[in-house]
Amino acid sequence: MKLDQQYLEAALKAGRQYSYLPFSLHIFDSVASTNQTLWGLIAEGAKPGCVVIATQQTAGRGQWGRQWSSPSGGLYLSVAIQPKLDAADSYQLTLASAWGIASQLQKCGVTLGIKWPNDLVLDGRKLGGILTETKINHGQITQAVIGVGINWANPVPETGINLELWQASQLNKAIPSLEMLTSQVLSGIESGLKCLFEEGVNILLSDYLNLLINMGDRIHVNQLAGTVVGVTPQGNLRVNLETYNTKEVISSEIYIEPGTISLGYKKSSV
Repeated sequence: MKLDQQYLEAALKAGRQYSYLPFSLHIFDSVASTNQTLWGLIAEGAKPGCVVIATQQTAGRGQWGRQWSSPSGGLYLSVAIQPKLDAADSYQLTLASAWGIASQLQKCGVTLGIKWPNDLVLDGRKLGGILTETKINHGQITQAVIGVGINWANPVPETGINLELWQASQLNKAIPSLEMLTSQVLSGIESGLKCLFEEGVNILLSDYLNLLINMGDRIHVNQLAGTVVGVTPQGNLRVNLETYNTKEVISSEIYIEPGTISLGYKKSSV
């Protein structure tokens, strides 16, 4: 499967609401990792807005050093940005990208939600994910790469779903090609970053929570029951824990950092 760069550039030009990032596209059939390839281009002088796109990764990486299975037929892309952001707030880039992509695809009739912190979910199964990497100097982010993987026509595990088959089952062809999906994902990243940097993190968080499938979920933390009530500006999960004494129920809110617990997926029988 090979991307048609002219078709992609035309779709991107036609579909963008604004030009917040000066996209420069670099398309490959296969790379070890789009993030890794883009960092190499940045070292050679690539500017913010540089994009690396592939339909296969041979050494894809997920969050917290996990392997990211990236078989042929998927969409794997990375975008270079140069945000003015404190290092402590770096997760806002992931929140912005997740919300932007999900809301953009929803406009195409894809009923996408977000599973905390960085998964894109369709019909309860994983459609894609986001890996943001940054370089820090004196407590400030100097460079960042936002990596995205979306299942298009590639094989997926039991907990995954691919968009081409889902659209066929829904008789929905709003996204008819990999080029159109790529255009929508890039436009989504752009709109998410624009929201973060122009409207602020509080507006972004409100929008993100509207798409978060975990809101109200009952979970267990250190053998205590709790309810998911939100996400902090740093990307931590807000959980309201309930403890009991002989007379009353005592509630307390705790914050859970990404990577310290897994909210998991159910295996589908489909």
